[in-house]
Amino acid sequence: MSEKVVEIKGLYKSFGDQEVLKNLSLDLYKGENLVVLGKSGTGKSVLIKCLVGLIDLDAGEINVLGTHIEHADDKTMTEVRKKVGFLFQSAALYDSMSVRENLEFPLKRIETNISKSDMNTRVSEALENVGLLDSIDKMPSQLSGGMRKRVGLARTIVLNPEIILYDEPTTGLDSITSHEISELILSLQQKFNTSSIIITHDMPCAKHTANRIIILADGKEIGEGTFEALQNSSDTIINSFFKH
Repeated sequence: MSEKVVEIKGLYKSFGDQEVLKNLSLDLYKGENLVVLGKSGTGKSVLIKCLVGLIDLDAGEINVLGTHIEHADDKTMTEVRKKVGFLFQSAALYDSMSVRENLEFPLKRIETNISKSDMNTRVSEALENVGLLDSIDKMPSQLSGGMRKRVGLARTIVLNPEIILYDEPTTGLDSITSHEISELILSLQQKFNTSSIIITHDMPCAKHTANRIIILADGKEIGEGTFEALQNSSDTIINSFFKH
């Protein structure tokens, strides 16, 4: 894992008087699942929103697939976002659209010349990859929380992203469904060699999916390593994440 696909140096972000990220630096490597752990309010979600330009940074550098986000214009950011999939915490499906239409929407918007047959193939394959092809004509209201997450994930991978950003992918799900989503994250990594940043405070998800973990506290990185190494850390704050 020598090729860096994301490089963050000295990232600062405040909202009013509240410093959310303080001099944060991290790298993401090709084909790696990087889990970012931290309690609520430690800037985890802000970090990945800065990565795709949804939030402007105050200072620092963010390089995504060779593009410096802090200097990028709208056209350049659009190109970057085509290569970066974002699974929102709520799955963010359009309730008025069927599952099929939810997946067709980004394809029509981004790949404007795509043929109907190609679109059908891509949508079917994406749903097959998350085990939901038989739900293609259902409405989001007919799906369970776990199924909605899977459809959100299918909509993310239908564009063949190089990087996937997961924002609390197992929040609100029972332990069995959470495990299924964690399994799915691993299978997509293996099948497509995606690089992922997984924001979570779900320790079973972190243990299951992470090649490497970074722990944030008060907007700073306080630990980095494998699940096992961090679990055995002598640092009491790091150690507290692994005690239940």
